[in-house]
Parts: sequence; structure tokens; C-alpha cells
Amino acid sequence: MKNRLEALVAHSQNDDGKWHILVDHLVEVAHLASKFAMKFRPDESSTLAEWLGWWHDAGKVHPDFQTYLAQTTAAKGPDHSSVGMLHAMEMCELLAFLIAGHHGGLQDKEKLADRVKRKMKEPRICEALEMARAVFPPEIRDRRPVLPFIDRNNPLPETQRRVAFYLRMLHSALVDADCLDTERHFDSDRSVQRDDRPSLGSLFPSLEVEVRHKQGDPPYSHVNQVRREVYESCLRSARQNPGFFRLTVPTGGGKTLSGMAFALRHAEEYGMERVIVVLPYTSIIEQNAKVYRDLFGEDAVLEHQSAVTSGEPEGGNEPDESLKELRQRLAAENWDAPVIVTTGVQFYESLFASRNRRIRKLHRIARSVIILDEVQTLPVHLLEPTLEALRFLVEDYGVSVVLSSATQPALHSATRFDGIDNAREIVPNYEEHFERLRRVVYHLPQPNEEWNLEELALRCDSHEQVLVVMNTIRDALALTDAVAENDTFHLSTNLCGAHRRDVLAEIRRRLETGEPCRVVSTQVVEAGVDLDFPVVYRAVGPLDRIVQAAGRCNREGNRDSGDVYVFRLRDGGMPPGSYKAASAATEWVWDGDSSARIDDPAIIDRYFRYFFGIEDKDKEKIRDLAQELRFAEIGRRYRLIDEEAIPVVMERYAPEPIGALLDELRQRWTFAELIDYRTLRDLQPYTVNVRPHTLWHMEELGAVYTPLDGFDELRVWKGEYDKRTGLVLRGWRAGDLVI
Repeated sequence: MKNRLEALVAHSQNDDGKWHILVDHLVEVAHLASKFAMKFRPDESSTLAEWLGWWHDAGKVHPDFQTYLAQTTAAKGPDHSSVGMLHAMEMCELLAFLIAGHHGGLQDKEKLADRVKRKMKEPRICEALEMARAVFPPEIRDRRPVLPFIDRNNPLPETQRRVAFYLRMLHSALVDADCLDTERHFDSDRSVQRDDRPSLGSLFPSLEVEVRHKQGDPPYSHVNQVRREVYESCLRSARQNPGFFRLTVPTGGGKTLSGMAFALRHAEEYGMERVIVVLPYTSIIEQNAKVYRDLFGEDAVLEHQSAVTSGEPEGGNEPDESLKELRQRLAAENWDAPVIVTTGVQFYESLFASRNRRIRKLHRIARSVIILDEVQTLPVHLLEPTLEALRFLVEDYGVSVVLSSATQPALHSATRFDGIDNAREIVPNYEEHFERLRRVVYHLPQPNEEWNLEELALRCDSHEQVLVVMNTIRDALALTDAVAENDTFHLSTNLCGAHRRDVLAEIRRRLETGEPCRVVSTQVVEAGVDLDFPVVYRAVGPLDRIVQAAGRCNREGNRDSGDVYVFRLRDGGMPPGSYKAASAATEWVWDGDSSARIDDPAIIDRYFRYFFGIEDKDKEKIRDLAQELRFAEIGRRYRLIDEEAIPVVMERYAPEPIGALLDELRQRWTFAELIDYRTLRDLQPYTVNVRPHTLWHMEELGAVYTPLDGFDELRVWKGEYDKRTGLVLRGWRAGDLVI
């Protein structure tokens, strides 16, 4: 058998003139996929993954495919994935989804059934299937894999959803294994770099040194005393069995480092392999990832926001991929680092994705500690399927989940899932910490009280140092224009990440030196951004957002008290959907009482109970679709943001480093070098995420271009970029531009 297979190839020649031998590829993909799947249900999953590794490229045994590989002009090769798909339909029907979609992605059950019917009538596919069965070893050819969880006598809806999730995890192991072995053939240097990562267990000593440096020596200040108690509670709780945990810490209580300390010690205790930190905003990611990189080194931390390299066709495309599509697939992130810092959009949408670009990394979540920082930002309209997926990760994949926030959402009121209901508190005495770190006085509006923009601008001008947080970019830009220009800064997603980072550095410098500093911002500044203002103004919005904004006031407790003014803006904007509903819940919970202590955990719990009670927590019917195995439809519907973000590089901000990076990419624009996507990742700090119709307008203006021929997912804006307010599109409302 091996001699017959050794005459066949899986991929074309690499730069060294070597062909990728088919049997070597099948054996290595089977081995890698099996190794990945060993991390969850090892006895069953590793066997299933090995079987998938053998059959995924079975169609390449046909002479038509071998002829295609010998040619250099063909755009796409003959369909090869349908061969293993048909074999799977006979041996283990559900595995057909995975082989059929190992390039294009997972498709819906109805579409797969239609494809099976068509392919069974194609002579070349049937001929290739018989050829594969003739040359594959009998133990692979005759094996009938058995999926776990399935009980045909009792097909409970939850069990069906659990099986659907398991298929995603298994698919991830196959796709990543296929990509890695293909990459090893075309770019062996990049493959070696992937293996050159520090271990998770080596990271804790650096963290311990940093914590002691930040907290100082006894006697501690009252803020550092709380931070020390939180840190020590995290170390003690790390010994508890894996599962769901709550890390409830008041703003400024040091949960960024203490949460990581829990994760590292917990991972060491139970043999876990990585820590995944999930954050709601790119502004927090930029800050936190830098903190972790400074601590652990560049190679230990992967910062994954919205990738510059976007993906592939919708799930289920059946022909062999083009060279361009192969480049994109190999350039996708697979989270092969000990510490991952990522967005909620990347993490949650990956759990329900159908496209391989996002599914590829999914198996890396197994045996991880997941820190859901600012967990109150979980997507409410998708809350039930999201929480169920988290529960599957805990129960079936050796994961621990840390629900981290100063404003813990009442998830027990939103779900019937016992695991989340019984989440253990990492810091048992957290209520006491909230009392000890009460550092601000809230000034709430009277019933029907409103301010106009001019009045708000005058109040802003009356302070030497002040932060104002608005609900929309449009309102923030209008106020930025209305206040005195000197000593005033703007923060929003109109600014690329590098620009925001530079602005924040100047703001911190001014705050420390006592210089004038007025900041007008959107919500990007509210969570996880270390700023310390004497006065904060916050437009009425979701209660948890107001409390988060207040965390930027008197953060270090150096003043007797700080002042937080909550206001209604006449004719002010309000994001639609859940944000607007949550803002109404805020008004309900304080009910006109301008003396309410809205940061009291009991008030916050009451707010979330009410809010969750009025919202549909599975608005897109994701769980029903999972029971029907409609993978592609789930991928389309599960969206934290209605429109997909499109990253565009801002050429006019810091043009020299961008120019150098673009020049490097142009010079190295070859098949093998694109697989090394680190240069593409270096462009992320210079991107702004825009809406699809905004990109169309940019293209109409002729001010956006693609610097790499044949790679139109990388776009660069050469138009106007303001040094204070970022991206400028004349004639467009700011709120319509970005995401």
C-alpha cells in the first residue's frame, strides 16, 4: 500500500523543488489531528481525528488530481473532498460534514445532503473512492467510527446541541492539522518558529515579581491592601477543582494581574495548556496585551483582534481551493501561544463559526483557563447559546471559566444551567472590598433633567482635568468641537489603536504632572484603561457602563473623594438594541432617586435581573439551528455586531513604520512568505474597523487601495486622517463610519 501511495503527491513543489508526498501528508495530518483531539475525550476523539486525517484528502489519489498538481496554470484543482465525504456517509454519517468542509467550512445539513446526492452520480468521484479504498490500509478502510454523546433512543435537544459543538471541535483539530502539515512543506522555517514558545508553567515568577513591585512593601496603602488581599485570594482559590469561577473585584482592585495569577496557578495545578483572556474592547486589548508582553515576553503572548488577513468563501464550497485561498487559510491564527489576548467578537463568534478561518483555533481552547474580563458585556441577545457553549467547554473539554467583573451580571437569573449557577467566588469577601474602595460620589440627574451640548461644554471647560464619556461617536465628536481645543483630547474607535495608545500616554503624563487635561471619549475608555481623573461625566446609559466610567475617577484613592456626574443629553444619540434597553433599565433601577448608590452590588444585581427579564436571550434561535445541524446558518446569525468589521490600515498615521511594513510585504509577496503572518499582524495597531458601506464610500473616493496584488483583504486608507479625531470622511456622519 505505502509503495503505491508514495508515487502520489498531495501538494505541488516547494521552493526547494520537493513534492509533498500524499502518504506522508495523510499520516502526519492523522497524527497531528489525533494529538490535538487527545485533549478532549481522548479515547474516542483521538481515534476519530486519526480517521479524519486519513480520509480528508482521499480524493487526491485520482489521476486527474495528480495531473492538476503537475500543471502550474490551473486556477483550481478537481474536487477531492467529496471522496472522503462519501466514505464517511457509509461509515459515520456526521463525520461527512468535517471532510466535506475541510477547506470551505461547515455547511448546513440540507446542503450537505444535496451535495452527497450529486456526488454519488459523478463517475470520477466514485472511481476515486474505489481507488482510495484499494490503497488505504484495511484498519483505516474498514473502521466504523463511533461518535460520543449520541443516544439514538433518547435524542434530547441538549444532547443534539452537544454533538454539534463536538463536531466543531473535531473539525478544528482536522483543519489545524491539515494547515500545519501543509505549512511545514511550504515554509519549514515558519513551522519551526511555531514550536519556539515558552511554556505556560514558566510565566508565574515574572508575574509575582511585578505584583510585588506594584503593590510595594507593607504597610500598604488602603488601595494596595485591597489589591494584596485580592491577589492572595486568587492564589488560594487556584487549588479548587476546574469549573466556573467568579472574580468580583471593585474597579482599581488589581484584577488584571490577580486574575492572571489565578489562571497560571490553576493551570499548573491541573495540567492546563494556555490562558485565554477575552476582553470587550480593542482599547483594553492593546493595554492588557502590552502588560502581559512586558511581563512574559513577545513569544508568550498572542494578541488577536480583528485579523488583517480575512477569510475564505462561505462554508461548504466544494471544489479544491485556489492558491489565493490556500494562502489565506494558512495565514489564519491558530492560537498556538501560552497566553492569548483576544476580543469578545473573536472568541464568542469562533464558538459558533462555520468558516475554517475561525474554527481552526477552536480545539486550542480545550484544557485552557478562560478569563472573561468585563463579563457583563456578554451579548444579551445571544446569552443562552453562549452560556451553554461555555458550559460544554467546562463539562466536556477540561476548561475553567473565570467570570471577571466589578459589575457581575446576574447570570443565574438568565439561565437554568447549574454549572454557572454554582460558580465559586474566587474572592469570598468581595463586598467588603467594595466598601473599602468607595472613592467617588455619584451625582444623578433629577427626573426629566437634561443638559444641552453647550451647557455640557461649559462644565467641561470649568475643570482643569476631566473625563466626559458619551454614548456615540457622533456626540463625542460634537462635544470635542464645542470645548476649548487646547488641552482637549478625543478617544474613540475613529482612532487607530496606535493613535489611541499615544493619546492615552499623553493623558497619563498630564494627569501625573497635574497639567490641564480634558478628555472626551466614547465607551472605549470605560473598562480596563488605567486613568485617574478627579471628575468624570457620563451620559445616561447601561448601569454597568456608568459604574465602569466611574472607575476612571479617583482610581488610586489619592483624593478624599472624586465626583461622577451622570447626565441626560438633550438630543443625544443612543446605540440601538440591547444598549438602549439597558439604558432604560438603568432609569428603572434608580427610579428617580438622585441619592441612589448605584455601585452597590445589590443594586447592580437588581439591574441585571430586570434587564435580562425584558430581553430575548436567544433572539437568533441559535440553539434550534444547532439541533438541526445548520452550521452555516448559525455562523451567519451569531453576530455580536450586525455588520462585519472590515479593518483598514490608516497610512497617514505614523506613515514611516506603516510604509516600511508595506514595503516589506510587497518585497516578500510570495506563496511561502505570506504564511509567516507576523508582519500582517504588526499592521493591526494602525487599523480602523469600518462598516461595509463605509468601505464602499472610501473606494468611491479613490482613497483606499490594496497594496498586495491578489490579496484584497489588506486595504489601506490614504485619505484624510485628523491628528485629534482620527479617520475623516467628508459628508458622512461619524456614527455611520466605524464599528
